[in-house]
Amino acid sequence: MKNLSENWITEGWVEIKKKKYILLAYLQHVESQFKEVKLYPPLGELVQHYSKLKSFSENREQLKASFPKLLEGPDFKEMKLKYKALDPDDDMMKQLEEIVAYALPKLKKAIEEGKSIYDFLEEEMVIEPVGISPIYQKEGYAFLSFKDSKDVYIYRYRINLFQNSLDTFKGIMMQLIEKVKISLSQTFEQVKLDLIRAYKELPNPAAYRIHCAHQIPLQESFLPISKRLLLKTIK
Repeated sequence: MKNLSENWITEGWVEIKKKKYILLAYLQHVESQFKEVKLYPPLGELVQHYSKLKSFSENREQLKASFPKLLEGPDFKEMKLKYKALDPDDDMMKQLEEIVAYALPKLKKAIEEGKSIYDFLEEEMVIEPVGISPIYQKEGYAFLSFKDSKDVYIYRYRINLFQNSLDTFKGIMMQLIEKVKISLSQTFEQVKLDLIRAYKELPNPAAYRIHCAHQIPLQESFLPISKRLLLKTIK
């Protein structure tokens, strides 16, 4: 099973044995992804599933609220479909709570496995500026390179601020521009100069090289970790 539905625990027939099978099949898929050093999207999905089940375990009413609703029919006065909440009985609630208790430690173990791979890879990466760093760092370029490879993936990045009711936090977008080969004549500094000529809107851009000591999947691991490294580096 490649994906685990957001409401997998309450969808369909609530039967402990079946739900355990669904969870274990999903975790087996996640494990196979981790063995291939593909951290995303599995790691992010694991955290979401764990957080949701953790909330369920601490709030019985929230678990009830997640239960599917029964379609009663159209409400012509309000011009919308009417749904009736299905209130699970005590036996069903006990089964749901048992499934949650079973799933939480297994999800947590998988998260810890993914995080250990993430931490190892992050320690194996080096980030350094290319040329002189300008004061303005919210936009620029990231050069992603691997050990024993002359290929370099050039990304344009932009840091944005997002705000919710509680806090303001940073997010980063990275867009692939091109792939080049580094040589004695085509250095990282020369690539930066070529970018300045090609993209006039950034006449004095920030540029960082992010180098990984291992060959790892670009989209599933290298790029997500690079985003975090950039955010940590650029204050």
